[in-house]
Amino acid sequence: MDEAGDAGPMPGQRKRRRQQRNELQRAAARFAPDAGRWEVLFETQDEAAWHAHVRRLRAPDMKIDWTAMRVDRLCGRLTQPTTFRLSLFVSKAKPIPDQDSST
Repeated sequence: MDEAGDAGPMPGQRKRRRQQRNELQRAAARFAPDAGRWEVLFETQDEAAWHAHVRRLRAPDMKIDWTAMRVDRLCGRLTQPTTFRLSLFVSKAKPIPDQDSST
């Protein structure tokens, strides 16, 4: 025990924090503004349509990388209705070297 009577961090807590910090850093690099852009796939103000669309996307036959998806709920308050938006991160395409350019 330390002077304050605290036994210190729980076993494995330091490792867990380090893993979480590493995951956040990888996500920040993957979704950085210079790495690509967010493209809106679906947007509606109808909550029932929103839930139906997401339910279709969650069907077992749909292969979606949910880590590259972003869900936004834009609350309009009194002046505008709430808007639901689903976006996909689109990476910048890296140019492929032209093999014929060397001739």
